[in-house]
Amino acid sequence: MTSILFAAFFILLAIGMPVAFALAIAAWIAVTLGSSYPSIVIVKEMFSGLDSFPLMAVPFFILAAEMMSGGAMTRILLSFAGQFVGHLRGGLGYANLISSTMFAGISGSALADAAGPGAMMIREMERNGYDRSYAGALTAASAVVGPIIPPSIIMILYAMQDEAVSVGALFMAGILPGLLITCAMAAVNWHVCRKRGFRSSAPMPGPREMLRTTLYALPALFLIVIIIGGIRAGIFTPTEASVVAVVYALLCGMFFYRSLKIAQLPQIVLDAALLSAAILLILAGARAFAWVLIIESVPQSLASAIVAMELSPVLFLLMVNLLLLVFGLFMDPLPGVMILVPILAPIAAALGIDPVHFAIVVIVNLTIGLITPPVGSLLFVVSSVVKLRVGDLVREMPPFLVAHLVVLLALSFIPAISVWLPRISGF
Repeated sequence: MTSILFAAFFILLAIGMPVAFALAIAAWIAVTLGSSYPSIVIVKEMFSGLDSFPLMAVPFFILAAEMMSGGAMTRILLSFAGQFVGHLRGGLGYANLISSTMFAGISGSALADAAGPGAMMIREMERNGYDRSYAGALTAASAVVGPIIPPSIIMILYAMQDEAVSVGALFMAGILPGLLITCAMAAVNWHVCRKRGFRSSAPMPGPREMLRTTLYALPALFLIVIIIGGIRAGIFTPTEASVVAVVYALLCGMFFYRSLKIAQLPQIVLDAALLSAAILLILAGARAFAWVLIIESVPQSLASAIVAMELSPVLFLLMVNLLLLVFGLFMDPLPGVMILVPILAPIAAALGIDPVHFAIVVIVNLTIGLITPPVGSLLFVVSSVVKLRVGDLVREMPPFLVAHLVVLLALSFIPAISVWLPRISGF
């Protein structure tokens, strides 16, 4: 069954089948040709994989992000970020990074980050003399923090696959790694802009204007505080926090900023529903795929074989990083978590690796795949929203990839970066 499963999956990918369908159809072929199970079991597993209360947070966080974009709060956050660094050499690049980090605390999605504030910043950077291909590469590289800084869709899914971690613990664990990635991208931006002479002509705003812009942005920024603070204080669960985020974004957009109109809501809900459906379809297919692996005892056999090799935790983490980086070249993070975590997490636990630390390493590693060809989703999103060739983005990407890999190594071998905040927060 396992041989049929992987052969069918790679053949379907090679002929251009979308990942969600390739996962589900490969599982169906494996069950039909390699077992006596009825084919309906694949449909059952796809449905049961989506029958989860924590998973309800996914469409609500996506809807909150769509309302933030539709309600002009994205533009407000960009203005807030730009006032502090926009006048510096490479200042608009820094503003891009800061706005991506703030929006990551709302959307939980790298693609939403790139398509929303990222697209706006690319156009602004181009108007101020930056190469459009560099602005696009910076936007894609910085959007990687979307799934790492809480709230995070991928963290919700990870916690569903590994009972040793909670969503709240992963949310707290993602804060420092996300900020570290932003700092690494800022270092690359400093180097490139110094080398190419990119600089905005806009002067630094006066104290009164900065104060006015900051006060105006506070309601939008407070959404991040509500999500993280509410979960940390035990006021609501991550799923309930996603609903609170939707209500708050709706009230802010309609009554405080008065930029979100009732006529916009049907389209906003439709866009959120389409993106949610695409994500959930991938998860359903991945659940069926993972079920075949589980009934074939692949995770248990692989875990026993690796434990018998008596690898050190350091060597195991190096092997996992290499495996995930290669996996990320061809697969999006969401199915990666669904398929690989049930296999790798028990092995890491058997070797004494902290489950929260291991979760952050896996999540960061898989999200790097969003900016690596041939399947890097962020590259295609950025190229489509600002009419750039993917090849132009790829040529600008090497320094950003190097910075991401340096951060990944730091996260792998300095567990405190990941586990310090969860521990002091009581997780």
